[in-house]
Amino acid sequence: MISLAHAQDAAAAAAQPGFMQFLPLILMFVVIWFLMIRPQMKRAKEHKALVDGLQKGDEVVTQGGVAGRVTKLGDAYISLEVAEGVEIIVQRPAVQIVLPKGTLKSAV
Repeated sequence: MISLAHAQDAAAAAAQPGFMQFLPLILMFVVIWFLMIRPQMKRAKEHKALVDGLQKGDEVVTQGGVAGRVTKLGDAYISLEVAEGVEIIVQRPAVQIVLPKGTLKSAV
């Protein structure tokens, strides 16, 4: 008789739909949001501001590690002078870092 009573209590508790069933799923989503999604969105916003703020004469480093000075700006592409008289064309989003003025002169 005792085993039947315990079985009935467990079945009644499992049959209750409610907020408590979804609480672990909701908490997991909140943790993922604050640890992964939100920082990634912040980095993407900062990179977009960096790319939009490029000006002629800025010294930049691309994602491939090429350092150069911006000579021409287009909507999708920029021209970089990597050595005297040598220019390459790269996509604007490929710019990773804008260096302080005069950095490339001291590096060469």
